[in-house]
Amino acid sequence: MARDVHGQDPLADSSLVWDRGELNLPIRQGYVVATDRGRAEVEFENGAMAFLGDNTVLEFYDLSLEDGALSTRLVLRQGSASFYVNPRSGDYFSVTGGDFTAEATSRAEFRMDNFDDGSTVGVSKGHINVLHGKQSTLLSKNDSLSVKAGDTSATIGRLGDSDDFDRWVDGRIDSVTTASNAAMQYSSSAGYASGYADLMAYGSWFPVGGYGFGWRPYGYGFGWSPFDCGGWYLDPSWGWTFLGAQPWGWLPYHYGGWIFQPGIGWVWLPGYGGLWRPATGVFVRARAGALGVVPIHPLDVRGKAPLNLAQGVFPVNGGRLGAGLQPVGGEGWKVVKSIPRDALTSNAVRSAAPERLSRTLIAGPTSNRVVTLGRDSAISYDAGEHKFVNGNAMASTAATTSATTSAAAERPAGQRVVSRSGSASSERTPTATASARGPKAPIPPSRVITPPQAPRSYGGGSYSGSSRGSPSGGSGSSIAHPSSARSGAGASHPSTGGRPH
Repeated sequence: MARDVHGQDPLADSSLVWDRGELNLPIRQGYVVATDRGRAEVEFENGAMAFLGDNTVLEFYDLSLEDGALSTRLVLRQGSASFYVNPRSGDYFSVTGGDFTAEATSRAEFRMDNFDDGSTVGVSKGHINVLHGKQSTLLSKNDSLSVKAGDTSATIGRLGDSDDFDRWVDGRIDSVTTASNAAMQYSSSAGYASGYADLMAYGSWFPVGGYGFGWRPYGYGFGWSPFDCGGWYLDPSWGWTFLGAQPWGWLPYHYGGWIFQPGIGWVWLPGYGGLWRPATGVFVRARAGALGVVPIHPLDVRGKAPLNLAQGVFPVNGGRLGAGLQPVGGEGWKVVKSIPRDALTSNAVRSAAPERLSRTLIAGPTSNRVVTLGRDSAISYDAGEHKFVNGNAMASTAATTSATTSAAAERPAGQRVVSRSGSASSERTPTATASARGPKAPIPPSRVITPPQAPRSYGGGSYSGSSRGSPSGGSGSSIAHPSSARSGAGASHPSTGGRPH
């Protein structure tokens, strides 16, 4: 992912640093997620979802919160991405491609493709508003709009046949929304929180006396403890953040709390304020100096000894948590107010910058067919004619990605990376790697326009937003941020009232 690039093209910025996108990594405003030969899925805290195809770069331009409403403005730098939007009152959601911006103000599903010689957007459900220059066009179900690079006019047609990516997206939307609706009945909170769908697939709910419903994952014995599987990520704003390594490891490690039930073991309880936390654990230090982590109890009082201290402590050794809870003796453990930056070791892993691939739209607006040109392709891009022509072999150049931030205040973390198959990475390498094969054809210039401002009052509200996401597919995805940012990867952005990703 990339961040704080202030409008610069992340695919042309060689100063960015990329990290591998870890499962359940929170995404912040200004990050950029790039896929390689895999796919990525990002879920926002209000239930919106973004799905990235292979070799796609998506920038989280604005994830802000104002008066309880979420403003989400994304930029598709290259490739193909689909979006599911179901905004609450006052929420604003837009995606800017190479030649236009698509706004969704009510429930909708749409796909955008950004190519070197043009861009397309098609609506599969609901309707969206497309801003192109000074024109505004309303698209409804089965409508599509196409703009060729350099043209001032747009062509409207019918939505083409679905492909494998479309079918994957449809399946994910159906399974996530169905499972989320089924799981929300067990929550004590009226608001939506990302990750409930995962709980339905990987665990079971049952009543817990005095607390409502609790959840426990499948396949774990009585001796299983929270924080047995996962790692840490140092976020510049939130500090040390826990990354659950399991597919369900988003929600239980950022919301709610844990209790130990005799005869059952550890159980997660949702709700209790609905506040997002970097980790559902309390850091404590012994009188002798040892550092440890205790799972948060729903009835813990801030600054006071955690109620679960009697169950034991996860000791911090060599920058990592020890396996399983260790019994507590007479060490006099006390809550740590500030966790040292060097107390833990980050799971962030450096990754190579994503390649910039040349793609061309080879059919009319009723089709989303794309040609990806490899290093040895005999087709090259003519920047003057805004089209591809026969030419010498070209080599695609690897580039880094970056993101920009807006003047609006960021909202708390509410987005995450959801990995289904494959891994994700984020940019941390300072320079891009160029192909050594043959002469290079000129890479088409970036045509991405600046996203329009979100209205302060759209449908009776103000805006803000956050999301969570995860890579999925072949070789996965990557995340970039400028070298001045902290090392790490993520697929969600913070907000003052959202969830991390």
